Parts: sequence; C-alpha cells; structure tokens
Amino acid sequence: MQIHVLDPDYASSERARANFRLALKIALGFVALIWLIDIVNWALALELQRFGVRPRQLAGLPGILLAPLLHGGPVHLIANSLPLLVLGTGMLYLYPNSALTVLPAVYLGPGIAVWLFAGGSVHVGSSGLVYGLVSYVFVAGLIRLDRRAIAASLLVAFLYGSMVWGVLPIQPGVSWQTHLAAALIGLALAIALRRLDIPPRKRYSWEDETEEPGDGDTR
Repeated sequence: MQIHVLDPDYASSERARANFRLALKIALGFVALIWLIDIVNWALALELQRFGVRPRQLAGLPGILLAPLLHGGPVHLIANSLPLLVLGTGMLYLYPNSALTVLPAVYLGPGIAVWLFAGGSVHVGSSGLVYGLVSYVFVAGLIRLDRRAIAASLLVAFLYGSMVWGVLPIQPGVSWQTHLAAALIGLALAIALRRLDIPPRKRYSWEDETEEPGDGDTR
C-alpha cells in the first residue's frame, strides 16, 4: 500500500492558496451569520429557539431548515463556533466537490432524523453540522491513500475525539439523536464519495522512465 504525497507544485500554487482563502471566507461567513442571529435574538427577545425541530409535529418541520441557525444560549453558540470554522474550512478546502453533497446532507439530514425518531420538545443548534463534518473528515482520512487526508483525520481525532461521547444519551439536555444521525451521515458519505477530490500526487522520476526498446537480433 502506497501513501500518496501531494504534488508540491499544486500545494504551493496560487490556485491552492486562493481555494483555501475562499473556504475560510465561506466558513467564517456562516459562523458570522449564526452569531448575528443569536445577537438579534437576544437583543430583541425574539425567542427564536421555538422554531427548532419539534419531533413529529407539523409546526416543527420548519425547524429542519432553521434549527442549525439557532442556539440555546451563548455557551451553546461558542461551543459550536470554532469547530464550525475549522471543520468548515477543512471540508471546503480539502473536499470541494464532495462538499456540494456533504454540507446539505449534514445540514438537513440530522433534522429530518430527529423529526422522525427523536423525543424531547425542541432541538436547536448547529452541532449536527459539526458531528457530520468530524465524521466525514475522520473517516475519509482512514480510507484514502492520501497523506493530506490522513493528516486532517489525525488532527480531527486529536481536537475533537472526545465528541464521540455526544452520540450517547448520557448528558441531559443534549440532542444526542442529532449528533448520532449526523455522524452516521458523515460516515456513509465518506465511504460513498471516497473517489472524489483526489488531489494531484507527487510523481517520482522513476515513474516517468520508460524502457528503451532493444536493438533486436542482428544475427
């Protein structure tokens, strides 16, 4: 098994740097959006949390779309903000084509699962996005022969490995159903999309060498 090394000309290219800047801007823009919503919600006492996912209630269906934008308070918001920035940037930069499928799936999928199967009153927060991205990036690094993907997987395991406990029903008030659904979606998509976003790998001189044809039999 050969681990592929990223082509250094690609890694240091202006295009790669521009892609990273764009990924960072998009992730930062989403984090800024959820902060703006939370500030407005607090300042005007709008109580927007009521628009979260309400399992098996028609009034809770809009929460599938709105719940990832809403949070239960500053602590909840802060806990999700940095992971969203780091993981969102990594996802968009490392797997831009896969992100077109993964991001909508981990945004909407957990809310659908919660509406269908979960209990409790109202579920809010963008932790589904966080768990889906952690799962995708981690699993992608395990199954791809790509040094960059492996490095990202190890970094995610180091930074967010303890989040695995969040998929278990052990902490009151935490939507473990959202976390579990998102993690399963991320895992499934990491396997299904494993052949997308393969970066150009470094080629060694011996790979480009061709055998010279023989002179043939002169007898």
